[in-house]
Amino acid sequence: MKVKVASAQYDISFLESWQDYRNKTERWVAEAAQQDARILLFPEYASMELASLFGKAVYSSLSKQLASMQSVHEDYLGLFKTLAQQHGCIIQSGSFPVEIETGIYHNRAYLFMPDGKVDYQDKLMMTRFENEQWFIKGGSELKCFDTEYGKIAINICYDSEFPLLARKQVEMGANLILVPSCTDTLAGYHRVKIGCQARALENQCYVVQSCLVGNAPWSEAVDVNIGAAGIYTPVDRGFPDNGVLVAGELNAVQWVYGEISLDSCEVVREQGQVFNYRDWSLQNTLV
Repeated sequence: MKVKVASAQYDISFLESWQDYRNKTERWVAEAAQQDARILLFPEYASMELASLFGKAVYSSLSKQLASMQSVHEDYLGLFKTLAQQHGCIIQSGSFPVEIETGIYHNRAYLFMPDGKVDYQDKLMMTRFENEQWFIKGGSELKCFDTEYGKIAINICYDSEFPLLARKQVEMGANLILVPSCTDTLAGYHRVKIGCQARALENQCYVVQSCLVGNAPWSEAVDVNIGAAGIYTPVDRGFPDNGVLVAGELNAVQWVYGEISLDSCEVVREQGQVFNYRDWSLQNTLV
């Protein structure tokens, strides 16, 4: 079964009201749905533009913005849940810092289904900025989600650079890994991109990266954002020779679209020129 995927190069805005955010989100989702996309991916920390709703004293403070954003968390969930149902698509909305207990936050990536179900994957591996300055804590559970198109997993940005995480999810059945990312340097973007391509190669699966783009000098958290969305594939017969199905223009504000078939992953694992997925365990037998 083929399905069209849309991956966002999403720009941070300074918002005057919740309605501005709602209008922007509705516009983005409607545009992708009109192009027949049925799986939509937004970038990590795309929600941080919501901090602009609370005034300078809040958005200029790393700790205060996290606390204030909890007041719009339920509205955020309701908006994406409605849009997924309205357009009949799966939406990975990027990530939202969620307070799981007093003063403890997880970087959480929600997955909204067309039937109204909602699930999430927490980021597991935290960057130095998250650890040392923002004090966002890592989660501890890896998930794999059942969808009408096959099993999907999520690696949030830095998580994609650790092969055993994706491997565990692929062994759980995932043939598509969604990677919402937020990087403030070109090197950071390429680290995640290289990780995505490596995960696609070694697991013979699809990996889709979404990037936050543009500058937000008002924001203490996401002031500089660099990247380009891409859809990465196995590097074998039936797939692009470079493993890149499609890639966006660096730092442009746009959707990047590509059509994929998760069934093709099983085919290449059985009939490919090489057996990266099958031969994974052989590493453990070598000295």
